[in-house]
Formats: sequence, structure tokens, C-alpha cells
Amino acid sequence: MDFKSMKNYLYWLYCQFELITCSYLMEPWEKLLFYTFNISMLVMISYTAYIFIPVHISTAFQFFFWLGWYHHNDIGN
Repeated sequence: MDFKSMKNYLYWLYCQFELITCSYLMEPWEKLLFYTFNISMLVMISYTAYIFIPVHISTAFQFFFWLGWYHHNDIGN
């Protein structure tokens, strides 16, 4: 894919984004607030996922490992 077609494709994606979000109807200061809010939410969600998802996965693996390797004491029975 050459540079010009990639540039056109990215511009097309941007136009689609503006159509879907109706941001093409906004004034420049409204767009700035809208994009700032959306980007900040995306960053916060990504950071939260980066911090908490590995902890939860690790805890789940430890729990399932404990379930799989738990042996009953058969000496007293």
C-alpha cells in the first residue's frame, strides 16, 4: 500500500468517525472538549486495564492451581 492511498484511507476513517459521532456539526471549541474528554477516558480505561487485569488473571490462575493440586489427607479415613 503506497503512502497516498494510506493517507486517503486514514482521512476516510476520520470522516467516518466524524459522521458516527456527529462531531462534524460541532464548533471547534466543542470538538476540542469532546476529543479531550474521549481521549482522557480512553487513557484512563487503558491504564486501569493495564494495572488491574493482570492482577485478576494472576489471582484466577492461583485459585485454579490451588483447586487442581489440592489433595485430601487419606491417612485418617
